[in-house]
Amino acid sequence: MEKYAFNGNILIVGFGSIGQGVLPLLLRHFTITPDRITIVTADKRGEDVAKEYGVRFIIDPLLPHNHQDIVRSHIGAGDFLVNVSVDVSTMALIEHCQKNNILYIDTVVEPWEGYYTDPSLSVSQRSNYALREQALALRSLELDGPRPTAIIAHGANPGLVSHFVKEALLNIAADTGNTVPVPASREEWAKLARDLGIKVIHIAERDTQVSPVPKKIGEFVNTWSIDGFHSESSQPSEMGWGTHEKTIPADGREHDFGSKCAIYLEQPSFMTKTRSWTPTAQSQHGWIVTHHESISIADYFTVTEDGKAVYRPTVHYAYHPCDGAVLSLDELVANNGELQKEQRLIGDDILPGGVDELGVLLMGHEKNAYWYGSRLSIDEARRLAPHNNATGLQVTASIIGAMVWAIQNPTKGVVDADEMDHQLLMDITRPYLGEVFGEYTDWTPIHGRGKLFPETFDAEDPWQFENFRVS
Repeated sequence: MEKYAFNGNILIVGFGSIGQGVLPLLLRHFTITPDRITIVTADKRGEDVAKEYGVRFIIDPLLPHNHQDIVRSHIGAGDFLVNVSVDVSTMALIEHCQKNNILYIDTVVEPWEGYYTDPSLSVSQRSNYALREQALALRSLELDGPRPTAIIAHGANPGLVSHFVKEALLNIAADTGNTVPVPASREEWAKLARDLGIKVIHIAERDTQVSPVPKKIGEFVNTWSIDGFHSESSQPSEMGWGTHEKTIPADGREHDFGSKCAIYLEQPSFMTKTRSWTPTAQSQHGWIVTHHESISIADYFTVTEDGKAVYRPTVHYAYHPCDGAVLSLDELVANNGELQKEQRLIGDDILPGGVDELGVLLMGHEKNAYWYGSRLSIDEARRLAPHNNATGLQVTASIIGAMVWAIQNPTKGVVDADEMDHQLLMDITRPYLGEVFGEYTDWTPIHGRGKLFPETFDAEDPWQFENFRVS
């Protein structure tokens, strides 16, 4: 197993399931010893894991008034901040790291606690689109020296799936007789997607991991961060908006600032479902949970001419979580988004045989639809890395890959996953992803529709958003 040179210290902010899963991989893949790693978090979760590896574990929640002092007391120039927390502002941490020459990575762009439910903010202002715009605005921060690399939103999704999209495009090109050199720029990647006819991209995921203990009434069960899942599912449902779309949904709204590559619906993600497809489940209904990659991928693959977007795919998450989480979401909806008082993160108790199948479904091209991604079982995840399940390992391996890229490219400033070298990331993460494969399908969202009941859908263009949305 290759070790990568890193001579600095690492501060891990937050230590839930992802923090606990990434710790053993940091020690495995970097030339770092436990005494150069510090964990600062808000509660006692994971304290036993930190103790197992001999790593300092400090309960000291980061807040608007103290975050700079806490970070400064543990790391400085040349070090690395790994942010896997919730309710801690990405923008505040990046600004501190940019000004103090500290490398940075997170798995999601987060605001301070209360932002998502602040009645003084419009729905647009508390969206992931807005948070991404705030993070990217830090590229104009005035600095005296070089801009240290700060990678935003790089876990499995967002993050790894952006590299899946590029691999999928190259595979489709080869399989349709359009073999091309690997694009060397954002513009070349966008033109490849356009030339192949990609209209829609789903981040299509199916989690079949299950606990032997059934979900109870009044309990939220999940295979990864419950706080994180509740937070994002309570945000407005968002999607990158394609140029092929004929109309915006009646409850759809555009943003009046930024790149304007996305729209949002005036309802929360936990109430928004879509028709989609994965190899294990075949046809499935998933949730259009707001995610950073829905916006960043759409933005990256936009072709602009004379200042106008002439090509862009529609991009959104289509997530079917584990069965316990499905029931938890149903109960959450019934309670208008109020999180259940009992919460259970399943990990060590997951039964053998379950998988997390995470990939990208590219639709509208010559071969109809193509899913490409990772099928990782709980059994293999346990064999590959301690303190990880199938869902978590896809995230933690991607963090390691992105950290390697940052160490090798330390002065890139604020970057999205889409702007990174996808081949390097795939080479590093692939050993942890189980079966990485692609599969074509003739599925469309209008297959079998209208046989039993009258339905309204666009039969002429199956790739319209109205055909995917479950009303």
